[in-house]
Amino acid sequence: MAQAMVNFRMDEELKKNMEETCKDLGLSMTTAFTIFAKKMTREKRIPFDVSIDPFYSESNMTYLNKVVDDIESGKAVLATHELIED
Repeated sequence: MAQAMVNFRMDEELKKNMEETCKDLGLSMTTAFTIFAKKMTREKRIPFDVSIDPFYSESNMTYLNKVVDDIESGKAVLATHELIED
C-alpha cells in the first residue's frame, strides 16, 4: 500500500504531551493517528464524544480565578475538615 505524508500544526505543549502519552502506551504518534483514522473511516464518525466541559466555561474560570485571588490576598478563610472513611 502506498504511503502518503500528512502534515498539520499543533500546539507545541500538546504535541509534547501526546508524544509522552503515546510513548507510555508503546505507540508512536503516527500509529496513534493511524488508529484514529482507521476507526473514524470504519465507523463514519468521530470515535469519541466531542463536548464542552463546563468546568472550563468562561464563567467558571472567572469564578475560580477570583477564588485564587481571594486566597492569595488573604481574603478567603480556609477551613479544615475531616474526610470520612468507609
